[in-house]
Amino acid sequence: MKTEYNKYMVYFIAMIAALGGLLFGFDTGVISGAIPYFQPYFSIDDAAVESITTAGLLGAIVGALFCGRVTDLLGRKTVILASAVIFAVGAIWSGLAGSPAQLIVARLFLGVAIGVSSFAVPLYIAEISPARIRGRLVSLFQLMITIGILVSYLSDLFFADNANPACWRPMFYIGVVPAVILFAGMWLLPETPCWLLLKGREDESRRALARIEDPALIETSLSRTKDEIAQNRERAGWREIFKPWLRNALIIAVGIMFFQQSVGINTIMYYCPKIFLMAGFADNISAIWASVGVGIVNVVFTIVSLYFVDRLGRRKLYFLGMSGILVSLVCLSLCFTFNRDMGDAGKWLSIITVFLYIIFFAISIGPLGWLIVTEVFPLKVRGLGSSIGSLSVWIFNSIVAFTFFKIVNAFTLPGAEITVQGEQAGNPAGAFLFYALIALAGIIWGYFYIPETKGIPLEKIEKHWKEGGSPRKLKDANF
Repeated sequence: MKTEYNKYMVYFIAMIAALGGLLFGFDTGVISGAIPYFQPYFSIDDAAVESITTAGLLGAIVGALFCGRVTDLLGRKTVILASAVIFAVGAIWSGLAGSPAQLIVARLFLGVAIGVSSFAVPLYIAEISPARIRGRLVSLFQLMITIGILVSYLSDLFFADNANPACWRPMFYIGVVPAVILFAGMWLLPETPCWLLLKGREDESRRALARIEDPALIETSLSRTKDEIAQNRERAGWREIFKPWLRNALIIAVGIMFFQQSVGINTIMYYCPKIFLMAGFADNISAIWASVGVGIVNVVFTIVSLYFVDRLGRRKLYFLGMSGILVSLVCLSLCFTFNRDMGDAGKWLSIITVFLYIIFFAISIGPLGWLIVTEVFPLKVRGLGSSIGSLSVWIFNSIVAFTFFKIVNAFTLPGAEITVQGEQAGNPAGAFLFYALIALAGIIWGYFYIPETKGIPLEKIEKHWKEGGSPRKLKDANF
């Protein structure tokens, strides 16, 4: 019975920590439904909308850039608690914004919490999870991101009111609620045993392990972690993480986050109602309804990925997902290319194609990006390595969000414009084809650099890098 209790306790702890992912998803997704309202409210163009959207991502870059060292110094739990406070303050500030400039500053501040949680939460879960279910538990973070996005879409739909130009304000305010829940929940959870041992707090580490590990395995787990720490006595710094033996880990961390973002996922998440308006939907509320469908599909198939990630493994899921993303993006491009010829059918075909795109993303590179980054770095630089992965996400995410409408306009051929609510707008067909080419490049890159880490203890992954092993041959290494 004790083993089962600990098993359920691990899941409970991971679920509470993963609320940081829910906030991440909520505060990145909520702006999607708010845009159709605050854009006319402030009388701003698409370029200003891109600036407001990107402000949160720039804040996330700041959070990810400086949080690696802070997390290693103060602990994973403390940093997650601090992010919950920033989430709450940022949500209130965004709702109170009286001008586009104020909204930009508020979103910039809130983005710091998004950047912090994007690497501190997966790191916390990875260090508190047994190896056999680590993939499933770390992937809970991506699941909670998708739930947060869905909740934000439902919240936007609840508050959406075409007769009330200021209905976007409560869309932001409601973000305080999950922030308070995260803070209260994390307050009750232990720090990770790895970090406690790293700080010489062995008794506390043993007590933390007693809550999550089979009693017969506590001393074995402590001994294994001590050995890992003993091999990494020197203080980790930026010079350490750039040593040649960690080159593959760095390429994996940056590369997988590049492809995760650059296939254009957040053009859908941030601008979903705008895209559906381009596809032919008549008004804001119907476009938000379609966005809710996207959110539901995202959640359902992220749950599916939790089942398969520790069964099929990382590489199989990656190639399945990226191949599906490539085909979906090509089909979506064709939908907008022949938008005028297909009439009303084109609108519904566009929705189906977006749903397929979301399905393949949700079962593969969505959760795999966060998971693999937490697995490929050794303990001594895991905080810094996860920070680099998270920083990469927000840099690439910012570029995609800031350039989407610019790419749409640049790739719209004369005469291919579409009508959105009575006004001429660019056609996104070329933009989606551009993202498809990136997906193709991701498949080629993944053949060489996506490792199979399923069921492999983190210390053995470190051993493989030190022996000069390649990512592609990690699963076949003789441990």
